[in-house]
Amino acid sequence: MKFLSTIWQFLNRSFFRLGSPREFYKISNYVTPVFGLLFLVLTLIGSYNALFVAPADYQQGDSYRILFVHVPSAWLSLFIYIVMASAAAIGLIWRMKMAYIVAICSAPIGATFTAIALATGSLWGAPIWGTWWEWDARLTSELILLFIYFGVMALYYAFEERTTAERAMAVLAVVGIVIVPIIHYSVEWWSSLHQGATVFREGGPAMPPSMLKPLLYNALGFTFFYGYILFLRARNMVLDNERKSKWVQELVNKEHNKEAH
Repeated sequence: MKFLSTIWQFLNRSFFRLGSPREFYKISNYVTPVFGLLFLVLTLIGSYNALFVAPADYQQGDSYRILFVHVPSAWLSLFIYIVMASAAAIGLIWRMKMAYIVAICSAPIGATFTAIALATGSLWGAPIWGTWWEWDARLTSELILLFIYFGVMALYYAFEERTTAERAMAVLAVVGIVIVPIIHYSVEWWSSLHQGATVFREGGPAMPPSMLKPLLYNALGFTFFYGYILFLRARNMVLDNERKSKWVQELVNKEHNKEAH
């Protein structure tokens, strides 16, 4: 019991320590370029295989290749919302500065991936369904997700007082999490033109490895791209929010001294 208690205390201290803006900024110096490099490598490998290695689909021909952008973007639209809502909940419970920053910095990135998923879905659906848009359960719920992202951002910037803005934004983000399972199960719950799961399903993926591998490469690459942009945005917000603190002043003075020499 004493051993478990020691581990818990260590994890608890580490959790709050890593949640401080100063510690986050230190970690981001190392993590940000690594995420950027992984994004480039994985996406280049995935894109090459998607365009030149994966065979044409026997029904859709080469038009199906848009899935290598559409599917990872759709996955990221949900994943980012889960991260945003989790960070918002942590901020509400523990009043952690970095949690609020992660939440609000994730919102525009998630909105972008959601918009890409909707746009590529329309481009893909036009030749397959014969229409650019259909009020399909999956498409409609994904559109609602985009509006929730917009609502989170609008609510945050609607208040001048930062604490009020953070809490209001966080409440909406947490409440809005209900859209994630709705999107995920929409194909099963309602009659839908949208195809069901083809990767994470019982019996294994319903696509050959030559198609599955580039899809997973791009999904991982897009995920690291999210991390890369998140850290860049969060770093800038940390510096702006903490500009009057001693450690930021020391950082600025250090940079000025480097430029002077």
